[in-house]
Amino acid sequence: MILPLLAIVAGFAILVWSADRFVEGAAATARHAGMPPLLIGMVIVGFGTSAPEMVVSAIAALDGSPGLALGNAYGSNIANTGLILGATAMLIPLTVNSKIIRKELPLLLAITCVTAVFFWNGGLSRIESLLLLAGFFALIGWSIYSALRGKGDIVESEIESELAEHDMPLGKALFWVVAGLILLILSSRLLVWGAVSIAQQLGVSDLVIGLTIVALGTSLPELAATVIAARKGEHDIAIGNVVGSNMFNLLAVVGIAGAIAPMPTIPPELLTRDWPMVVGLTLALFVFGYGFGKPHGRINRFEGALLLTAYVAYTTYLVVEITGKAA
Repeated sequence: MILPLLAIVAGFAILVWSADRFVEGAAATARHAGMPPLLIGMVIVGFGTSAPEMVVSAIAALDGSPGLALGNAYGSNIANTGLILGATAMLIPLTVNSKIIRKELPLLLAITCVTAVFFWNGGLSRIESLLLLAGFFALIGWSIYSALRGKGDIVESEIESELAEHDMPLGKALFWVVAGLILLILSSRLLVWGAVSIAQQLGVSDLVIGLTIVALGTSLPELAATVIAARKGEHDIAIGNVVGSNMFNLLAVVGIAGAIAPMPTIPPELLTRDWPMVVGLTLALFVFGYGFGKPHGRINRFEGALLLTAYVAYTTYLVVEITGKAA
């Protein structure tokens, strides 16, 4: 048990550090290439902050642990919305001024509901996974279109300020893109090995380990980015990081895992326990953040507390399940 735990701790530490370097290098490289700041923020940074989930799920699927991949995707969305946005809003109430972010909120809710259709037959085929990936590329196309059409949106100035703060020479940026990606892959393999080993020793499913330990760890880059952005007053970046990551998780993370290793049977609790939690938190985020009839949306401290309470209750239930089986 000690060695797998050390592997998880080391894997998380390297994963978070390398993901940060990878995102900064990719964003700086795109800036040197003349890409508009809004496009960098919505596509390059959005893709980069979801890179840990993508790499971990791909390796889990290659290693024959598709449940870990599914748990990682759905658990990350639960952690992003309940823990990260909930805790952040309790400390610093978040205001949604960006028209682009407000358009993404109903889109995220729609994607959350539609993707569940692929699981109703009790499995996930390669064709269904490729359809999810097609949806992911369509989302990238929509993001590019929105970024090019959204000049003057308030989130653009926030992103431009962030890019200027983390600017670096082109050679250094390219180095961190390559080095960051290599370290992401190595740390993800270490993390997956440790997580699967612990699941086997505790006698619980890799889905549950993915929903708890792995999901929390791969969400750490979003946690850091969201808290830092909120403290700087960049509320739209804080919420946009989570919304973009959640859409990428549902389409790309699950799609990649299913394309590598189709899942003839998925755990039924994914639909009866985990998916309703994802939908409930996403619906709450939409209602809180959209600001119906108002010039802007807002997630206040009370609403943040509701999101965080839901996350704590759900995670406590899973932990009790793990300890019950391990006893």
